[in-house]
Amino acid sequence: MSYSETKAVWHPLESNPEIMNEYIHKLGVTGSWGFSDLWGLDDEALMFVSQPCLAVLLLFPITENSENLTKDENERIKKTGQIVSKNIYFSNQTIPNACGTMAILHSLLNNTELVDIGDGILRKIYDETKDLSPIEKAKYLEESKDLASVHYEYSVQGQTNVGEAEDNVDLHFICFIQKDGDLYELDGRKEFPINHGKCDDLLKGASNIIKDVIARNPSSNEITAQVFVPLD
Repeated sequence: MSYSETKAVWHPLESNPEIMNEYIHKLGVTGSWGFSDLWGLDDEALMFVSQPCLAVLLLFPITENSENLTKDENERIKKTGQIVSKNIYFSNQTIPNACGTMAILHSLLNNTELVDIGDGILRKIYDETKDLSPIEKAKYLEESKDLASVHYEYSVQGQTNVGEAEDNVDLHFICFIQKDGDLYELDGRKEFPINHGKCDDLLKGASNIIKDVIARNPSSNEITAQVFVPLD
């Protein structure tokens, strides 16, 4: 399903942990879990990140090079295959500008054994979509007026200028999680989760991938990362 075939078009969400944390609490998350900026990728900087780190979010520019890499990756996986845990919660993204919300949902709904998602909007989404296919999940989210309303409330609160919902935003959020001993990249624009291999340290594994993204975009100042960690 292409973007042009969807009914919903959203404003982009800013890469701002304060807004993200208000957002997830409005969705129903309780407790001390939240997003925080990742200020560095070297070992010393990673030592100061609260543990356990349950997810890493990355915001990066979509370029011709990144699109070509995605195409090559997709063809390689379809040819050689990959192992994907059945315990992964993954949804495709069919709503334009919804990548921030998709990354947040992937962070939260893959960690329900540790994160209390409450009994509100998020719980309803999880209970009603956990057994659906990725594209069926995406269709459900398109029709969720509650989620669209909360997303809109927090997408217009950012410090940066908010574009029109119809604007073609060239920045994209993805999420990294660890599940059943492997490092996964969850990107709703892709057909399926990407298994990056065995991993005993999510933060370190995700940081190595982020370093590669930065190396491919040496002149970009728009690459940012957040961690989902205990804040207290």
